Amino acid sequence: MKNWLIKLLILTMHISLTDKGLAQELNSNLKWDQLPSIPDAVGYAGSFAGVSNGTLLVAGGANFPDGGAPWTGSVKKWHNQIFALESQATEWKVVGKLPVPLGYGVSVTWGNALLCFGGSNESGHHADAFILRYKNGEVITETLPTMPGTIANTCGVVIGDIVYIAGGTKAPDSKESTNIFWSLDLSQKAADRKWAVLPTWPGASRMLSVAGALNGEFYLFSGASLKDGKREYLKDAYKYIPGKGWKRIADLPNPVVAAPSTAYAMGKNHLLIFGGDDGKLAPIAADLKEKHGGFSTDILAYDRISDRWMVSGRIFTDKKVNSELNPNGSVWAPVTTPLVVWNGSIILPGGEVRPATRTSRVLQATPLDN
Repeated sequence: MKNWLIKLLILTMHISLTDKGLAQELNSNLKWDQLPSIPDAVGYAGSFAGVSNGTLLVAGGANFPDGGAPWTGSVKKWHNQIFALESQATEWKVVGKLPVPLGYGVSVTWGNALLCFGGSNESGHHADAFILRYKNGEVITETLPTMPGTIANTCGVVIGDIVYIAGGTKAPDSKESTNIFWSLDLSQKAADRKWAVLPTWPGASRMLSVAGALNGEFYLFSGASLKDGKREYLKDAYKYIPGKGWKRIADLPNPVVAAPSTAYAMGKNHLLIFGGDDGKLAPIAADLKEKHGGFSTDILAYDRISDRWMVSGRIFTDKKVNSELNPNGSVWAPVTTPLVVWNGSIILPGGEVRPATRTSRVLQATPLDN
């Protein structure tokens, strides 16, 4: 028994030191900065974003144009502008429009183009899917097969040539979240592309989750389960292995609802999630209103080998560089915005920094070599 306890203590110390070292390594390997702000006084949440022909695109989204909030009588408006930031450019330019004003769908970069799926606007949720290609200063739109149903507040990722879409809500007045899991094989000829309805994960339905991809496997993290119109913040996580099915993995330390998606793959074994709504202020958010302190600034790292989580750092807490700080002295961390990889950097364009409050700021985190 004594020898067993000694071995256990040594193992525990080794794991602790490994976690600490890994957390320090992941955090120190990110250099934070800001790109030119999106040219809007208020900013947008729920935009589509990706890269086409080396240019960063941000499209659509929604805001309260007067800078107000629902409790001040302001009305949400959806937008259709497509903004482009070319490499080395110092400002964004408008390069086109979406087919309709739209936001809160899924966007991924594939085949040198930005792909957009679902979303919502004033008329409801949509099932449309399309491709945006940037060339010679303008955007060309191509259609993709309509999805099996309307969906928004969902998440997704592309793995190779296959797009996966998971969870969300089917309509603006939905009282329940959904557990849809769809895929589209983009390697097929355009005329042969069809959506597949796949088996769902062994857990609660959810919306506003974070998707991830690592070693050809699809990951589904957190989200909020909507039951009879009430949100339950979730910490559970799953991975889907094509051809084998779903497997539950370690729970997150806390919920990361509406965190920038997809999760960032750092190397072959780690996925990073930036911030998110941990739900701590959710019960009193309606009373806090403008006094809401913002969302989590934690960067969570998942290690697929050990199936464990750790807090690996914070989102852009350098006060010398960033002057837009929340009451806690940290940056306003965005939610409901995509995470885009552009020129080797992690980009968080716009988003919502507290309930009803948008930002036009574009955060950049650049991984550094060891």
